[in-house]
Amino acid sequence: MIKSIEGNFDQPDVNELLTKHFIELRAASPEGSTHVLDIPGLKIPSIKFWSLWKDEKLLGCGALKFLDESHGEFKSIRVHDNFRNQGNGIKVINHLIEEAKKLKIKQISIETGAGEFFKPARKLFKKCNFELCKPFAHYKEDINSIYLTKLISNDLDKKVL
Repeated sequence: MIKSIEGNFDQPDVNELLTKHFIELRAASPEGSTHVLDIPGLKIPSIKFWSLWKDEKLLGCGALKFLDESHGEFKSIRVHDNFRNQGNGIKVINHLIEEAKKLKIKQISIETGAGEFFKPARKLFKKCNFELCKPFAHYKEDINSIYLTKLISNDLDKKVL
């Protein structure tokens, strides 16, 4: 069974995973096209963060940034290396969607990289029924970024298995 903990940035395993995520995404993104948040950036009031655990081991994490009262952006979605390529990315996204619904979010958007490094993320978001969209919030057209969005509702949205 997977359990979720909200806002535990300072737990050592979570801190290590987020630090690795930050370093890798900074290295994979051209200057001026990096939109990954560091831990202090994830602690702002407009962001909620969760870590997911399986058998007391960190499976992954993700955050939801409120863009307005009904539109959110996923940030810092990451699966721990020990749980990769086992369908756990979908579990993290499904958890975040369920949390977004509880918070009355109706639309989720994501910015991810356009490069080869980000291909698994783009494949995952496509599998979860996210669709291409124009830049949202503060983002601008950028050849190094892909923008995706998905409408969610309590009645119509089914979990991706």
